[in-house]
Amino acid sequence: MPTVGLFNKEGQKVGDFQLTDSIFGVEVNQYALHQVVVALLANKRQGTQSAKTRAEVSGGGIKPWRQKGTGRARQGSTRAPQWIHGGMVFAVKPRDYRVSVPKSMRRVAMKSALTSKVNDNQMVVLESLELDAPKTKDMVKMLNALEAKKTLIVTADSNENVYKSARNIEGVAVLPVNNLNVYDLLKYEKLVITKDAVSKIEEVYA
Repeated sequence: MPTVGLFNKEGQKVGDFQLTDSIFGVEVNQYALHQVVVALLANKRQGTQSAKTRAEVSGGGIKPWRQKGTGRARQGSTRAPQWIHGGMVFAVKPRDYRVSVPKSMRRVAMKSALTSKVNDNQMVVLESLELDAPKTKDMVKMLNALEAKKTLIVTADSNENVYKSARNIEGVAVLPVNNLNVYDLLKYEKLVITKDAVSKIEEVYA
């Protein structure tokens, strides 16, 4: 079974923590990771962009000059794409970029992302992460002790004090475990997660 260090919030190692083999010790599936990340980024797109075709811009209607004899190129409308204020060729229209990924592939991708953190020695488990009040200084001190710079902090539940303590630190993000996703796991170099959050992951993915 995979084993990672167990630390307290002062950044001191207090022991080792056993992880479930079926979640943190699987074969990393690069294809599933790629598909899920592409889907996550596509689903974030609003798709509200819109431009007008030559049929939708105002003006035009009359032929700007006669067909022959002027020495200029023939033109049929001042709203054609080559004219200033003309319509756009193949104008973009509102569309849905949503990509559907099977639930089984999302599970494989999540397990692969978690396993990759363990394999790269980039996962740290905390006994607990309770703060009496928002204190960025304390959070910086803990991260420095853990040698964590570009870091994703995962808590068992939404924790306002932890979130407010970390939100002004560059390269650090805080997520409750139910919002954990493959993209953020891969985006941040180090994963700092509480023991309770690991238990919730194991409940869901075991």
